[in-house]
Amino acid sequence: MELRHLRYFIAVALEENVSKAALKLHVSQPALSRQIRDLEEELGFELLERSAKSVRLTEAGRTFLDEASEVIERLEQGIEKTRSVALPENQELHIGYAPSLTPRILPPLIRSFQKALPKLKVKIHDVSSDEARKGILEGNLQFALLARPPRKKLRGLKFLPMLRERIILVASPAHKYAKRKSIPISKLEKELFVGFLSEEYPDYGEMFKATFQEAHRVPKFAEEVDSVSSLIASVEIGDKLAILTESITCLAGERLSLISLEPEPEPLHVGLLWKNDSLDQNKEAFLQVARETVPEKAK
Repeated sequence: MELRHLRYFIAVALEENVSKAALKLHVSQPALSRQIRDLEEELGFELLERSAKSVRLTEAGRTFLDEASEVIERLEQGIEKTRSVALPENQELHIGYAPSLTPRILPPLIRSFQKALPKLKVKIHDVSSDEARKGILEGNLQFALLARPPRKKLRGLKFLPMLRERIILVASPAHKYAKRKSIPISKLEKELFVGFLSEEYPDYGEMFKATFQEAHRVPKFAEEVDSVSSLIASVEIGDKLAILTESITCLAGERLSLISLEPEPEPLHVGLLWKNDSLDQNKEAFLQVARETVPEKAK
C-alpha cells in the first residue's frame, strides 16, 4: 500500500463519484478505478458500493476513511514541522519562465510550492530560452519553465516534461481564416506572419520552420516582436497570423481566434529545466513539488 492509494481513496470517498475525483486528481478514470480496486484487494474487503453514476462507502469504507484521513493529516503535519526546522528564513529560489508557454502550469506550481514551503521565497523572471539556459548554468537561476531544448542544448542540464502543448495558428477575429476550425499548412505559405525576434528567441524560429517542414516554402516574418503581449496586439489589429501553442488562450482570451493545423505538428513538451549537479534541499523540495504537479497524461 502506498500513500497515493490513500489519497485516491479519500478523493473518491469525498466526491462520491469516480469521474469527479479523477478530474480533481488529474488522473484518468480507469486508472483511478484500478488503484481503488488494488487497495480493496490488498485490504481484503470492499470500501465502496458502486452504481452506474456514483459510489457509496461501505461500513468498512467509512471506518477506513476516518483512519486514512488521520494518517494523511499526521503526515502533512510532520512534513511541515520538519521543513520549518530544516529551512531557515529568507532563502530564495529564482525561476525563469517563458510567458507564452507556461500560463497553465506556472501558477499551480508556484502556489503548490509556496503552500509546501512558505518560508522559502520564489522569484520568477521572464526570460528567453537562451537566457534561461545561461542563467541556470551560471547559477543565477535555479530552474526554468520552458519548451524542451534541443538535445545539443541540454548539455549539463536536466529536463522534466510537465505538459504537452499543441501548436496552432492564431488570427484576428476579423481575419478571413478566423471562422475556420482547421486549415492545411500548405495554404499558409504566402500569408503574412508575425514572430518573435530571432536573435532573442532562436528556439521559436526553429519551431516555426519545423511547422512548415512539409510545405514548399517557409513563410518569412513580416514583423518580429520582443514579447508575447506585442505579438498578441500585432495579430489582433492587423492581417498577420502567428504560430503559437494553445496556452495563448490564457493570455489572449477572446482577442484571438485559434485554428488547428493540418497535418497537426508534433506538440511541444513544456517542463522544468535545471542544472545536472547535486541538489540542495531547497532545489530538491521544489523538484518534488514539480513532479507532483505533472498531470497524469503528461507522465
